[in-house]
Amino acid sequence: MSRKDKILNGNALYTFIAIIIGFVAGAVLLAVAGINPGLAYGKLLNGVFGQVKYITWSIVYAAPLILTGLSVAFSFRTGVFNIGAEGQFVVGSIAACTVGILFDLPAPIHILLCISAAVAAGAVWGIIVGFLKVKRGINEVLSYIMFNWIAFYLSNYIVNLSAIHRTGGGEASKDVADSARILAPEFITKLTRCTAANWGIVIAVAAAVLVWFVISKTTLGYQLRAVGFSKTAAEYGGINTNKMFLTAMAISGALAGLGGAVQTLGMAGRVSQFASQEQYGFQGITVALIGSSHPVGCIFAGLFYGAMKYGGGKLSLVKAPAEVVDIIMVIIIFFIAIAHMFKVIFNRKKGGK
Repeated sequence: MSRKDKILNGNALYTFIAIIIGFVAGAVLLAVAGINPGLAYGKLLNGVFGQVKYITWSIVYAAPLILTGLSVAFSFRTGVFNIGAEGQFVVGSIAACTVGILFDLPAPIHILLCISAAVAAGAVWGIIVGFLKVKRGINEVLSYIMFNWIAFYLSNYIVNLSAIHRTGGGEASKDVADSARILAPEFITKLTRCTAANWGIVIAVAAAVLVWFVISKTTLGYQLRAVGFSKTAAEYGGINTNKMFLTAMAISGALAGLGGAVQTLGMAGRVSQFASQEQYGFQGITVALIGSSHPVGCIFAGLFYGAMKYGGGKLSLVKAPAEVVDIIMVIIIFFIAIAHMFKVIFNRKKGGK
């Protein structure tokens, strides 16, 4: 296969086309609203790259998105549609927060315990849904939706417990102990002028590399991918498909739970009482699709989405609605979802020559 054929049959080209179409559609909407698209996009770009502080904030926003994107991508690669990353993210957040408040330990141990609690909570949340599917035949998508809401209300309940709730009022938990925070050293904070600069991006990239290694280089990864390609063929090959299904659910949930820990121990420092879903899990679906469900792709997709989320806040300077960013992302996903249409067009053109 020639280099040109590889490009045309790959996903990167069509993702790039989808992103361009998304921005063009956003420009049209801005123009219709009477807002100069060039000026609006200029503010968006300046809000991301204008200062080191803005770049750092974009990276901070990206870290949990990369992890929820990895969660969804891992499940996609193993034949499972994890629409429950939102709930897994939430239980990971509240688990990390609870351990960060109730325990008084030295920094490295405290951080590891908080992260372990979040990973375990996310994994258990995924396994429960997997068990219902394997043992009772309950559709996992419906279970995931239900467990997203259970996590939502469970988090609000725990936040309002006297041992966890913020002293002096406020709809939030107490701050986690400083020994549980994953904030960057003071010199990085001063250099970037970003008070929330943290090690979340390092954790996210390390997780992406680990997921890539597991999927691509291990027997477990081969078995998980085999089940994802064809459950029947995997069974004929002697693979325990139910076991692999539960394993995929657990790992996917653990990654989303880790995302919750990074958000709580890094940027937030506490968990607020939710008025609505946080959306990190659902946005992880977007990240996974933009990243073509590849672990490395999720890193770049998460950085892109994080930059859009943070930079999108600057659109208010030209009186443009921040929802424009959401519209752009939806359009991008729409065209990625129908990327095969682009492939058919290019292949027909090639065949007609």
